[in-house]
Amino acid sequence: MATGNINVSVENIFPLIKKFLYSDHEIFLRELISNATDATLKLKHLINIGEAKVEYGDPIIEVKVDKEGSKLHITDQGIGMTAEEVQKYINEVAFSGAEEFLDKYKDKVEDAGIIGHFGLGFYSAFMVANKVEIITKSYKDEPAAHWTCDGSPEYTLDAHDKTDRGTEIILHIAEDEKEFLEEPRISELLTKYNKFMPIPIKFGTREEANTAGKGDDKKEEKITIDNIINNPTPAWTKKPADLEEEDYKNFYRELYPMQFEEPLFSIHLNVDYPFNLTGVLYFPKLTNDLNIQKDRIQLYQNQVFVTDNVEGIVPEFLTMLRGVIDSPDIPLNVSRSYLQADRAVKQISSYITRKVADKLNSRFKNDREDFEQKWDDIKVVIEYGMLSEEKFFEKAEKFALYPTVDGNYLTFEELQEKVKDLQTDKDDKLVMLYASNKEEQHAYIEAAKEKGYEVLLLDSPIVSHLIQKIEATKENITFARVDADHIDNLIKKDEEQLSKLSDEEKDSLKTLLSETVPQDKFSVQLEAMSSDASPFMITQPEFMRRMKEMQQSGGGGMFGHMPEMYNLVVNTNHELVGQILNTKTRKKQERLIRQSLDLARLSQGLLKGEELTSFIKRSYDMIK
Repeated sequence: MATGNINVSVENIFPLIKKFLYSDHEIFLRELISNATDATLKLKHLINIGEAKVEYGDPIIEVKVDKEGSKLHITDQGIGMTAEEVQKYINEVAFSGAEEFLDKYKDKVEDAGIIGHFGLGFYSAFMVANKVEIITKSYKDEPAAHWTCDGSPEYTLDAHDKTDRGTEIILHIAEDEKEFLEEPRISELLTKYNKFMPIPIKFGTREEANTAGKGDDKKEEKITIDNIINNPTPAWTKKPADLEEEDYKNFYRELYPMQFEEPLFSIHLNVDYPFNLTGVLYFPKLTNDLNIQKDRIQLYQNQVFVTDNVEGIVPEFLTMLRGVIDSPDIPLNVSRSYLQADRAVKQISSYITRKVADKLNSRFKNDREDFEQKWDDIKVVIEYGMLSEEKFFEKAEKFALYPTVDGNYLTFEELQEKVKDLQTDKDDKLVMLYASNKEEQHAYIEAAKEKGYEVLLLDSPIVSHLIQKIEATKENITFARVDADHIDNLIKKDEEQLSKLSDEEKDSLKTLLSETVPQDKFSVQLEAMSSDASPFMITQPEFMRRMKEMQQSGGGGMFGHMPEMYNLVVNTNHELVGQILNTKTRKKQERLIRQSLDLARLSQGLLKGEELTSFIKRSYDMIK
């Protein structure tokens, strides 16, 4: 029997502390399963290159709970270790088995699925165990070894009578960590961290019905089979050419078993230079609510679950998607600040942005009708991406759609072509008219459509920010909501109407309006418009309204705190305006003006509370 002290020097203890000294004890199981997988994949590689003259077979990893004995067993059928290797890789913590293995076979390695640092990962076991045993037999023709340590620097290393290849780790669970002797807890951790490990993981058994015999002699009996809790070949590990649409949907159900709504479509990621990354991202149905649940993308390292907080790895606008990203270039245990500064991580983020943009463009070109049908469900992601990622903005010009109130979908290029002959203002800028709410702005929409104008329906919560960016990047383009004052320029240029009122009548009307309409809320404008247009229209300065909206959704600064001011546009060619001037008593004139003003306010949703009650009462009085 050999005894000794584990070699943990000042130089090599710091990586151990950095990697494992934190409160999340449950990761011990992830590390030990990773090591077992590592050992199995190493053996497979050595067999493939002819260095190991053994049968690979169908190896599994088995996890067993011995509640009475307070022990947890993790057994693999992998490469195993000799006593000398136990001394080197377990007792001398500074060495890393995986690093040395990769270095030795760096010119021959084709299988990239070798995980982590055996020695350091193994020591996470002492976070939950007060004693750990290793019983291991190498694939080489050498005796098995039995290593025992109680968490102190002292250990024992004996020979053992184990005859089958592989390693068994036995954890004597500490008194204050008894939760890890509960089968539901272990099952939960295996599902969380190891659901897609590349080697089958057995945890217990289950019974299944089996029909034996033929004809009348058929009998149904129960058979006991191994309970394999993982899927070793998930969709992202396969080639896109080998998968059908239904395969992607089935994988989505596997990822999110409680999500009953199907995804809209998927994007398969696959790159091996200048970094390794695979994955599948899904576009779920989304609403206009930017506070929807994020952190639904799962990050893996060689099929080992790392986290579902992918901020800094996935661009922020894509955190609303779902799916899996797997990259061996992202360490298992790192700080958020490290990820944000890491060059490989930044490259991965840029690649994902580009890949998503290219995939969206491809779907748009190949099946525009389907893309248009899905637009309202995915637009919040695309618009957010255009706002936050410059490269995505440039690519999105090809497929970003601008729906009209009539249900048509136009690209920006198509939109410009459609409005260029009619919708220009006095500065010869193309004016993109839009509504943010079809119901509330219905009267304004109809008025614009009567003039032949194209009206877009832009109703996302970030539209003010987005159109601000579009205007900043496009020359001679401006956006105006249909109820904004900017539309006056279009109406006047299009109509060139002459006022039916004389200058004297205009002065009289101005006096009446100034004495009746609240000056602190409305700036009155007299405009000669079509007699079919509304007599009183309320508009808001486009710039002020947009700044307020931006402030409400983040940004805009002081504009969100400025008082509400509106323009009251009075159509001097409307019959009602003439009627107001010709009414004999001042009291009746004021009542007509207030009623007309309140109708205009009502159409904009500006009439509330006591003012709304007074308007209703006055309306009933007028009917009487």
